[in-house]
Amino acid sequence: MKLLLPLMLAISVFYSQMAHANYTKTKYPIVLVHGIFGFDDIVGIDYFYGIPQALTSDGAQVFVASVSAANSSELRGEQLLAQVEYILALTGAEKVNVFGHSQGAQTVRYVASVKPELVASVTSIGGANWGSKVADIVRNTVPEGSFTEAFAETLANSFAAIISFFSGQGMHPQDALAALEVLTTSGTLSFNQKYPEGLPSHYCGEGEMLASNGVMYFSWSGSKGLTNILDPLDGAIGLLSLAFNEPSDGLVSSCSSHLGLVIKDNYKMNHLDEINHSFGLHHLFETDPVTVYRRHANRLKNLGL
Repeated sequence: MKLLLPLMLAISVFYSQMAHANYTKTKYPIVLVHGIFGFDDIVGIDYFYGIPQALTSDGAQVFVASVSAANSSELRGEQLLAQVEYILALTGAEKVNVFGHSQGAQTVRYVASVKPELVASVTSIGGANWGSKVADIVRNTVPEGSFTEAFAETLANSFAAIISFFSGQGMHPQDALAALEVLTTSGTLSFNQKYPEGLPSHYCGEGEMLASNGVMYFSWSGSKGLTNILDPLDGAIGLLSLAFNEPSDGLVSSCSSHLGLVIKDNYKMNHLDEINHSFGLHHLFETDPVTVYRRHANRLKNLGL
């Protein structure tokens, strides 16, 4: 009896570790896609901070896409599509699960719309699926065709080019004005008419998890601008959140983020917490963002994706 108890405990621990090791092991590879002015990694710092490692450590096969830091969602979508096709050829998988943050949500939606046979699921994270009020303000503040617009565009394109250079992807074309246009409410609505899969029928509604194109759609987002006083970027995000008269993550309203099955739209996270920045600092009384990604990978696994 004395030997039986330690043996049973050892067996229990063994099976627990085995189950944990496969917790995020989805059937199809996961592809992470950054938003505007984003990158895959710069000098070893991930855009999705610590998330690829957390997913792969328990079984997932993860790829981080590299698309233009600033350009239209359709052009970025074409760049992503080429990478998806390469990933499928490399892994032998039939499909991928694509996760898009911010403008990355539109980017992954484009691929799922034009090549649904290559995509098992789409996950929008703080996605501007119904536009961003911040983009509206910027667009309305800078007169079209003006010197101010041309100057601001040059600065933004230069900034995007620097981001791409330091992330080792200097060949991607940059067009900050095209990126801004597609993130405005009017630009997003135009995009949605072309690529409507997974969208709710009305603002703040909920779409179908399984869309007509055979792809499953999910979304989640935060609803707070200020989340951690120690985060040096919280001040700027908190200031931007003043543009909204409804819950938002500082750049995108909670309702605008809705796509497919809404997992949750009121995490105590801002737009950068959603990708685990700055460097893992987040609200002390909210689920760790990495855990949210892990749980979603497990959700996809349990759905056979």
